[in-house]
Amino acid sequence: MSTHIALLPGDGIGPEVTAAAVQCLEAVAEIHGYSFRFSEHPIGGCAIDAYGTALPETTRAACLASDAVLLGAVGGPKWSDPRAAVRPEQGLLALRAALGVYANLRPLQVHPRAAQFSPLRPEKLRQVDFVFVRELTGGIYFGAKTRESDAASDLCRYSEAEIERVLRRAFTLARERRRKLTSVDKANVLETSRLWRATAQRLAAEYPDVALEHQLVDSMAMLLLTRPHSFDVIVSENLFGDILTDEAAAIAGSLGLLPSASLGDGPRGLYEPIHGSAPDIAGQGIANPAGAIASAALLLRYSLGLPAAAGALESALWLALDEGVLTPDLGGHHSTTALTEAVIGHLWSQSAVDAAVARA
Repeated sequence: MSTHIALLPGDGIGPEVTAAAVQCLEAVAEIHGYSFRFSEHPIGGCAIDAYGTALPETTRAACLASDAVLLGAVGGPKWSDPRAAVRPEQGLLALRAALGVYANLRPLQVHPRAAQFSPLRPEKLRQVDFVFVRELTGGIYFGAKTRESDAASDLCRYSEAEIERVLRRAFTLARERRRKLTSVDKANVLETSRLWRATAQRLAAEYPDVALEHQLVDSMAMLLLTRPHSFDVIVSENLFGDILTDEAAAIAGSLGLLPSASLGDGPRGLYEPIHGSAPDIAGQGIANPAGAIASAALLLRYSLGLPAAAGALESALWLALDEGVLTPDLGGHHSTTALTEAVIGHLWSQSAVDAAVARA
């Protein structure tokens, strides 16, 4: 039986980087004998133009029927009016809720080729290797909203169950890594944060092998820039996570490099690069596909249960960057296609080495 992967290319450079990730997945399938079936569906601005909604029902149904969802990017100047009744980001929020993906994982390592573009000094970047776990379907983004002529409100609400499930995901991930978890809140001011901290402290007793620390969100914003190497797994509520993960992305030197995985209780997940639609370079063939390719590797690992294939794809991407196949955002002159082909070339080279070892 083949695995069904729903593709949501979206807007701007989304179709270009999604196509690159699909080419890499097809190479993985051919090398390892897997069978992947792809179906493409609209979301975001292009869906608004065609259907009047950012998440058509056909797209929602296809994603719910899939084994995994790979998304490109949504939005652009054409649909950027925050007063508009229908906006591209509404499609993404609705899809996350429909899939029940409440934990957004964003791993971050700094590739040596990208370090020169980081705002931090080189010595600050040594051994930076952490994962953010952001709560994705609760909090202020999903709370009740009111608007009056001279006032507005947004309700931030969390249940203990919502907090517990994302914290368990973070504790489990920390247990698989270096066994340190940093929980971010604003417990000195916010009642939701006090519930968050109390829940984290209660769960810590079930994970005695994981060292738990608490950081207030404002101090965490500073510590990410002053000692990023000291963190392993970082977990936070929705709004704080949205802001902090974008800050952390700057550390890597380019938004084009970083992937994300949005996961729920089952194996199906939503995978996307963290960058936006970059309409200023759309159609020029110079978009960096690394984030999308790395997201495809996370798809292999978390939704399809293929860690060896995921590791091979991540290694192939790292090797392509090592040898200097760099898109303009990394100071290079290579195209989207050139980097994609280099990654696929390394996949096949690794396969040849593995075959030789097996025959020896």
